[in-house]
Amino acid sequence: MPRCPECDERVSANDDECPHCGASLESSDVESGKGGGKRKKKSSTGSVIGIVIAVVFGVLFVCGGILAALLIPAVQQAREAARRSQCKNNLKQIALAMHNYHDVYNRFPAAHLNDDKGTPRLSWRVSVLPFCDEAPRYNRYLFNESWDSAGNSALLNPMPRNYACPSVPSPGLNTCYVAVTGPKAVLGDGKCYSIADVVDGTANTIMVVEGCKLNIVWMKPQDLDASTATKAGDPNGIWSPHTGGANVVLTDGSVRYISATIDPAILKALLTRNGGENLGGEF
Repeated sequence: MPRCPECDERVSANDDECPHCGASLESSDVESGKGGGKRKKKSSTGSVIGIVIAVVFGVLFVCGGILAALLIPAVQQAREAARRSQCKNNLKQIALAMHNYHDVYNRFPAAHLNDDKGTPRLSWRVSVLPFCDEAPRYNRYLFNESWDSAGNSALLNPMPRNYACPSVPSPGLNTCYVAVTGPKAVLGDGKCYSIADVVDGTANTIMVVEGCKLNIVWMKPQDLDASTATKAGDPNGIWSPHTGGANVVLTDGSVRYISATIDPAILKALLTRNGGENLGGEF
């Protein structure tokens, strides 16, 4: 006798439904034989599971893409905020080095000292090395040779960490941090000034700025001429990769973030130590 393909009970060959479980007994579903009937697997469970899995993965893919699109900008902003904070810390270290130098010598370093022919030879970034935990490198510097002589070039690499802005991906040996120079600047060309010379007020006078597009090798006695720094956000002057502005070091040792939209007249006043302007701290 044939058997039901669902419950495997014996059924009559003339039955359309299994009297035991009620399953349909079509001819294609029942096989006869001496050994009894054999079940034919007819279930579509595997197909249903496959469809469900495909739908789940599709939903995850779509939702994952949306989440990634929302999260990536937030992650990038958080990372840039951290880099900007590290840049500010670098400049605080430079400001501290400047003031420690002043404590020892009663004056700030010159932006660069010149040789007897008037050629710039020594950068302030080298002068303050002993105050940046770089005394061994400073002690190896050959002061009677040019900054890029064979002997001094051996000291170039690696650049001191606090001379590199972390928002610049591959700075190489180029620093982002440059002094403002000029006849009325705090760091003079071949001449040193003290805090007493900053008659406009140390909180209203800039010493060092970010000039990341100037491509100045950190030991090179070259900086930013105040006369060319007519506005912030200019790649040929005060510029940083931080959105909307740049960090600067004031003569009192504080670090401020100035907007790229700062009034050029206020910026000009900030770059002089004795211009006679009255800013009142408003910038």
